[in-house]
Amino acid sequence: MKTSFYSIITGSGKYIPTKLVKNENFLTHRFLNASGEDFPKTNEEIIHKFKEITEIEERRYVEDEFVTSDIGYFAALDAIESTQCDKETFDYIIVAHNFGDVKHSNPRTDMVPSIAARIKHKLQIENPFTVAYDVPFGCPGWLQALIQADYYLKSGDAKKILVIGAETLSRVSDPHDIDSMLYSDGAGAVIVEAVESETPVGIITHLTRSDTLKHSGLLSMDASFDKEVFSNDIFLKMNGRKLYEYALNTVPQLVKDCIEKSQVVFTDIKKLIIHQANAKMDYAILERLYRLYGLKEVSRDIMPMTISFLGNNSVATLPILFDMMFKGDLASTAMNSGEHLIFASVGAGMNVNAVIYKMP
Repeated sequence: MKTSFYSIITGSGKYIPTKLVKNENFLTHRFLNASGEDFPKTNEEIIHKFKEITEIEERRYVEDEFVTSDIGYFAALDAIESTQCDKETFDYIIVAHNFGDVKHSNPRTDMVPSIAARIKHKLQIENPFTVAYDVPFGCPGWLQALIQADYYLKSGDAKKILVIGAETLSRVSDPHDIDSMLYSDGAGAVIVEAVESETPVGIITHLTRSDTLKHSGLLSMDASFDKEVFSNDIFLKMNGRKLYEYALNTVPQLVKDCIEKSQVVFTDIKKLIIHQANAKMDYAILERLYRLYGLKEVSRDIMPMTISFLGNNSVATLPILFDMMFKGDLASTAMNSGEHLIFASVGAGMNVNAVIYKMP
């Protein structure tokens, strides 16, 4: 029979910062609205409502001495050690991030040289044909980098690729914005390799859309709500209500389209590994996806969640979650050979993507 190249994940790694920040840490914050006015509610009320919607109880912030390329390097090391592979054999190192190396003492972005080049340097890879580059694509960046890796591997031009997602959102969030409680830091990495197979395995198919005409401003960089204290700095800002509506209107249908493209039966999907901005939105996306298939009973077991203890760490969410599943760190998330899972994400752009993956 005819064989084809397929992309399989052979190793994974993560870095979860040690600085634990619980919701109680925000009790002394001064929260303002977009007009720079104090909220009429107490911080206790604000935090209670925030947890009710998002399920976030705590998150991790990067240690003061580290930046994005550091934690990306730590995750890469973990992935390399998990397979004991030769780091000189990587054809590509693709790093998803959005803000570069933002120092604790200076909120400016730093992306020259690229974060991928810095991680390659930290790994001390000598091979000049290990091509290192970045993918800034909002929260779906790591998944888009995985999709790019799949193109290289299936073409036969590459054999092994390191795909990293690393972010330090705590360094770009406005401390006076309630949304700052969403954001966290972290890094995840996978090693993807080409295998020849007579039957589909690994990445089966993928789908991406970019809606920039009307939705590019849902996530952007803008002034602090306290313009007197932060007169020259810009921070990550989000139109939460419209972003929620956009996600519900696009993610379920795109996931369904991707499943149909793969010709996999929806009921054969065992897990949905989805980006986690807030739990309420993810549950609504899952329910709408089930409705698209005419199913009334929704199984939340299909969607493992980490947001309650890790928060929203952007491009790092999916690879960290996959690594925890891959290594058995999350209860009831083990995957067996031949089973299918879906990766899905939504974020700044606005961008949405999905990947159907069959466990080898």
